[in-house]
Amino acid sequence: MSLHFPNNLGPLVSSQSEAVGSDLGKKTATKSNIGISLFEGSKEHIRKVFDKVQLSVSAYDTAWVAMVPSTSSIQTARFPQCVNWLLNNQLLDGSWGLPDRHHLLMKDALLSTLACIVALKQWGVGERQIERGLEFIASNSSYATDEEQHPLIGFDIIFSEMIEQAKYLNLNLPLRQSDLDVLLRRRNKEVKRCLESFSEGSRAYLSYISEGMGKLQDWEMVIKYKRKDGSICNSPSATAAALSNLQNSDCLRYINALLEKLGDAVPAVYPLEIYSCLQLIDNLEKLGIHRHFQDEIGSALVDIYKCWMNGEEEIFQDVACLAMAFRILRSHGYGVSSDALSQFAEEGGFCKTLEGYLMDMRTVLELYRASQMIIYQDDIVLEKLHNWTSCRLKERIANSPLHADRLEKHVQQEMDLALKFSNHANLEQFVNRRNIEHYNTDNTRILKSAFRYTNIGNKVLLNLAKEDFNKSQAVHQEELKHLARWVTDKRLDKLKFARQKLAYCYFSAAAALPAPALSDARIAWAKNGVLTTVVDDFFDVGGSRLELDNLIKLIEKWDVDVAADCCSENVKIIFLALQSSICEIGDRAIILQGRNVKAHVAEIWLDLLKSMLKEAEWSATKSVPQMDEYMANGLVSFALGPIVLPTLYLIGPKLSEDAVRSTELLHLFELMSTCGRLLNDIQGFKRESEQGKLNAVSLQMTHGGVSKKEAINSTKDLIASNRRELLKRVLGESGVSSIVPRACRDLFWKMSTVLHLFYMEEDGFTSQKMADAVKDLLERPIILNDQP
Repeated sequence: MSLHFPNNLGPLVSSQSEAVGSDLGKKTATKSNIGISLFEGSKEHIRKVFDKVQLSVSAYDTAWVAMVPSTSSIQTARFPQCVNWLLNNQLLDGSWGLPDRHHLLMKDALLSTLACIVALKQWGVGERQIERGLEFIASNSSYATDEEQHPLIGFDIIFSEMIEQAKYLNLNLPLRQSDLDVLLRRRNKEVKRCLESFSEGSRAYLSYISEGMGKLQDWEMVIKYKRKDGSICNSPSATAAALSNLQNSDCLRYINALLEKLGDAVPAVYPLEIYSCLQLIDNLEKLGIHRHFQDEIGSALVDIYKCWMNGEEEIFQDVACLAMAFRILRSHGYGVSSDALSQFAEEGGFCKTLEGYLMDMRTVLELYRASQMIIYQDDIVLEKLHNWTSCRLKERIANSPLHADRLEKHVQQEMDLALKFSNHANLEQFVNRRNIEHYNTDNTRILKSAFRYTNIGNKVLLNLAKEDFNKSQAVHQEELKHLARWVTDKRLDKLKFARQKLAYCYFSAAAALPAPALSDARIAWAKNGVLTTVVDDFFDVGGSRLELDNLIKLIEKWDVDVAADCCSENVKIIFLALQSSICEIGDRAIILQGRNVKAHVAEIWLDLLKSMLKEAEWSATKSVPQMDEYMANGLVSFALGPIVLPTLYLIGPKLSEDAVRSTELLHLFELMSTCGRLLNDIQGFKRESEQGKLNAVSLQMTHGGVSKKEAINSTKDLIASNRRELLKRVLGESGVSSIVPRACRDLFWKMSTVLHLFYMEEDGFTSQKMADAVKDLLERPIILNDQP
């Protein structure tokens, strides 16, 4: 009983295709050199980003630094270089802020412009710049109360306070009284809510927007949020306001260090190096182009792990950064504990933070993703975290406006996809395409003001990912043609009892092992997938007992006279196809392994055939085995052995005989196969019961005296337990050495994701969706529309 595939996918390839050798990837890759230099140039550009991520200058924050008075005279600016920057960097339309801003970022432009005007007026300079800035505000003042605009953190409070400062400086702001009334009402309402609540989250919020609180601010409270680098919540504007009011030496040290490093202007948030680096790594992995940057990623994670172990505030004081660091470090095998997230296990703990007070959904999404990295049984922290974050994401999606703005739309898409496809059902190349098609090329981020990464071009990443996917797809198409011809050459299409599942078998191979260089591994995976389906159908419905025994004896004997020793034409076709595939894998493996593994591959097949024979005997005699006996045999009869185990020899690393025979590798196989067998038995329970076949669900009902619902729930728990243990074994345990290379361990997890994707619940991945996914991966190239 092998992997059961949906039945509604039409043929993707013609059987009249040309045979292709094992160097398919090389041949296809060298067909055309068009775009190679651009492709390599994009990779080199991205490599340089790892050295230093650059943020756009924030006119808003620079204005607040420019407002800080000198200790020697309150009539003199302490940071005149910032004042000069304001004078020299007004935009053509009279505003300050991001150039080429989106039309929904007018609140950011108004806030930045007003801050710059106030700073210049405070020092009595830039009369012409002030005049032009006021003209911009006059022309766009209605946007200040426009709820269609992108919201800025604390805008109503800060903008209203800056209006008061402008009045104090005798600036005549061109604002309508009706707009002023609306802003004042909103400000008073928000301030009242914060002060009445005065929760830990609200105190963090009030500290973050310190510059907007004016005389209402409790500076003793604010200074409690000062970090080791001297900043208030990593915000230059809040820190500048604290410096002006408290003359705190640590705040001064932060501003001085910032200007010394960055020049005469400051960003909207600092530091952000670790988060930016993690985000870059995450994007490279999501888009499927991380293999081009393995050295850079490896080096960066070594440094980030050191920061983790040192308890750096840049990680641990930023919830999103902490969640992402935990997820990425754990996924790369670093021993990071979920205890770091324990304060967020309950939603109440999250609400004590600035991000929680604002209920920032990007942060909730990062926590949700982190919660899926469960590798220990009864990890209460991650289980609780998963429960409340998934609820919040579902609520947000259900209550999202029909016409969300562009940033909200992309966040909604990310939340929806994260909920639909859990980490354990994310098949690499399938996920890559989905992420490429939904990737947001606008790298604008919004806090109190908007900012961008100036040297990370999201379009560069996207175009590189598209080209890489399409190049890989071209290789995959050639391989699929080769496999279609192989099916015909081996006469497998003449076996009328056998399901024809080439497209699905190759889909799983290409999705799990997309790199063009892994051509031999994909072909071995797909061929053995086809052959296990054929053999399963042969033992299930196509062969007599005489034929089944005959096939096993042929594999045991190996060197046979086919014409004399095969008892039927069907046995002959199957044996020759098996023998050819085993020999081919043996020949290919010698190149990478330096030894002949053909005998081991034949042994794997023989184990499968004998386990299938036992199931056939149970069926014929109406025997009802005990659950333990059924599972021991079922782990082999599920037929993952011939697909996964021979492929291990073809993915790159040398695999010693000791590793192949190790209890570690055996355990990986058992965990993967247990998940597959039980997933199959849950989904196939009704069908197999009608056919009089045994499975894990029916056996629990028979021997355990439980209901169908209880049996299914128990089986689901067992799947989750084995899946967690599998992930732990794949990632590696801290301080525990492994004899099996990481790339080989990964293969077991990749097959597990195939199984979870194929066996999703009815409301998840339907047969039609699977058919579409196969075509997306193997037929349709990615064509991107220009994004705004």
